[in-house]
Formats: sequence, C-alpha cells, structure tokens
Amino acid sequence: MTLDGHQGRTVAIDLCTGCQAFWFDKYESLKLAPGSTLRLMKLIGESNSRGSTQLSGSMRCPRCVQTLRLTQDMQRSTRFSYFRCLGGHGRLIRFFEFLREKNFISPLSQQQIDELRLHIQIVNCSSCGGPIDLAAGSLCPHCKSPVSVLDMKQPQELLTQLREAAAPKPVDPALPLELARAKRDVEALFGPDEPHPWLQGASSDLVHACLTSVARWLTKSGV
Repeated sequence: MTLDGHQGRTVAIDLCTGCQAFWFDKYESLKLAPGSTLRLMKLIGESNSRGSTQLSGSMRCPRCVQTLRLTQDMQRSTRFSYFRCLGGHGRLIRFFEFLREKNFISPLSQQQIDELRLHIQIVNCSSCGGPIDLAAGSLCPHCKSPVSVLDMKQPQELLTQLREAAAPKPVDPALPLELARAKRDVEALFGPDEPHPWLQGASSDLVHACLTSVARWLTKSGV
C-alpha cells in the first residue's frame, strides 16, 4: 500500500488483512503523514476483526530471514508490542498494537466498565479476540490486555494537523462535524439508556465497533 509521507515523499508499506498486521521497514511508521495514519485507521475499521490468524513465535524477517523477536515498547503512557528484526530491517505489528502505538487506544475507566456491565456481560478482546467476562474482571484472561475503547481525540488532532499542513487534497470542511458525531456515537456506548446497536449480542469488540463508525465518516469525507 503506497501512502503519503512527510515533505511530499511516499511510503510503501506491506500489510496482511488476514493476519491483521503491518510490516514497516526501518522508520517507515515514523514517516507517515497524518492523512496516511487516518487512511490506515480507516482500513483497520473496514477489516474483519473476527478470526484473525494467530502469529507464529518463529516468524522471520522478509529482508534477511533472521527470526523476529517479540518486543515490548511504550509510547507516552501506552504499552504496545511488535516483532522486530534483530538486523534492524523493520518490524511486524498487529493492527491493534499499531493503534496503541499511535495513541488511538485508551483503557476504560472503572466508571465506564461499571456502566458497560449493566448492558452486556462478555466482550471480545480487541488484542487477541478472546472473550472477556466483565463479571469476572476487566482484563483479558488470555493476553492480559485491558478492556479498551477508541480515543476520539486522536483522529481529531490528526485532522487539525492535516489542515495546518495544507495538504494538496482539500479536507472536507464537514469532516470535523462528522468526527464529532462519531465521538458522540462512541460516548453513547456508555449511556444510561438501552444498549447501543453495535453491542447487541453476546460478544462485541469495542475498539472495532468504534473504528467502524469512524471509517464510515472518513469514507463519506473522501479521506
């Protein structure tokens, strides 16, 4: 997938929707322009979050065939993980971890979790897809990831950066209103009334539900 980078350059990345993962050559992730990050966010929202392939622990770098090493890192106060080449050629990162790296994901507060329990009992982990019984706790019993939701402040900040950068393609002036509407939809997940339609059923991925809404607004606005 060819994306816009900083200073008018292009960045060609590799991705697999089946594995739900990106391969970034060295520093490629840092070279992405704000609009390109929004495009990847839209792609993730439009992809199927169910039944993603489990990654092997012995994957090899596509450039030098060395075994990739699972690595834990931190961006601001958010922890994320990826598989890196020991030769420095690049890294493989799952969609959810990419969103965490870009600070799109935030864990729910205790109040939000309590309100969520009033409507549903089980949600799917956005990281590994496993079921989380909210009555038993708010951490995934399989991968220990906390129940999380999309932080709507981040796409709005990227939109501001797009406008300030005076991108060649004009930004739809209605997009801020559309993102604000998507933000209200996300906040409605935790309202005191009836469950939001996204959460009908026994199992839901909160992050993907939010992403699907944002992807619709970005599609309408041509991003």
